[in-house]
Amino acid sequence: MRTRRAILEAAAAVFDERGYEAATIAEILDRAGVTKGALYFHFSSKQMLARGVLDEQFAEGGVPPRESRLQELIDMGLLLAHRMKHEPMLSAGARLSLGPDMRDTFGGGSIPGWIKLVEELLVQAREQGEVLSHVDPAETAWALCAGWTGVQIVSQTLTGRGDIEARVSQLYQHMYPSIATPAVLARLDISHDRGTRVAAEIAALQAEPAPALT
Repeated sequence: MRTRRAILEAAAAVFDERGYEAATIAEILDRAGVTKGALYFHFSSKQMLARGVLDEQFAEGGVPPRESRLQELIDMGLLLAHRMKHEPMLSAGARLSLGPDMRDTFGGGSIPGWIKLVEELLVQAREQGEVLSHVDPAETAWALCAGWTGVQIVSQTLTGRGDIEARVSQLYQHMYPSIATPAVLARLDISHDRGTRVAAEIAALQAEPAPALT
């Protein structure tokens, strides 16, 4: 598992820096410090390596469950914004999903999966009475994901993602009043540093010792 992770991290860094077409297996091998046999034991081709990087998007983007599904959704988006600046795995996933000609190769990459996940959370939010009556989970999920993606692209273009957390926060401050009921909206934390705090919360949970077996 450590070898597989090392290969994925090396591939993500190379894909993020050079793009899918320009990336080479030789460069990934050199970055990972593994043999060709070790790489091909886990991944049969460069395309399967890229698929592995895309699959990691969901493992990297999880947040602790919240009583409010809308808060959980916000936390997920702001945590991803925070991590996009620090983790090539997520940045590479965005490039593989959005790059020229990537739709024919990867069918939209991780984007369909994110839309589905957001829709599921919105359905749960509707069942809990958190959203306004006009909200259609499928349409709203598409709009939220498209908005987040657009912010990510513009932030990357203008500031190298230096302002991505603040810009995603601003996006949500504009969008959520048309989604959440007033009572729920008043309790939502959409602060620009929310992703940083959620990341710290996750790190603290991961650092806790496992309970002793009895």
